[in-house]
Amino acid sequence: MSKENQINEEIREKEVRLIDTDGTQLGVVSIQEAMDKANEAKLDLVNIAPNAKPPVCKILDYGKYRYELQKKEKEAKKKQKIIQVKEIRLSTFIEEHDLAVKANNAAKFLKDGDKVKVSLRFKGREKGYSNVGQSVMEKFYEIVSEISVQEKKPEFEGRSLYMILAPKTDR
Repeated sequence: MSKENQINEEIREKEVRLIDTDGTQLGVVSIQEAMDKANEAKLDLVNIAPNAKPPVCKILDYGKYRYELQKKEKEAKKKQKIIQVKEIRLSTFIEEHDLAVKANNAAKFLKDGDKVKVSLRFKGREKGYSNVGQSVMEKFYEIVSEISVQEKKPEFEGRSLYMILAPKTDR
């Protein structure tokens, strides 16, 4: 809900299309008649479609109406999944066991539904061994390939080689 609805005396139109509490249309009536009917029912007159010609107003309990809208928004937020990008850093001359440990960590992140950015930074003369870095990335991907998909193949960005892995979706 971007802006609050106009209620009761805030409505400045001369005529409105009125909807009763049970949803039946009472037709186009003057604003005073609509206010009288709302007061009779001890409820609020709420402008639910201000851009319509004439505007559509409904007789309802405004507090309850706002509560229901907030509940719907909260429910919609619960269903959203926020995907985070976790990063794992490798080195050019990483040992097998260290690579396996890092792959296990990446697997945990992928199982949680997060994406994983795998980066390998070249320091000093290591830049000359970019083919070794490529093979380390390939080995890493082989280990986690059962549960992940390569969203971005290994590529250079400055002194780093990086790739992005996403969790596999079963379709």
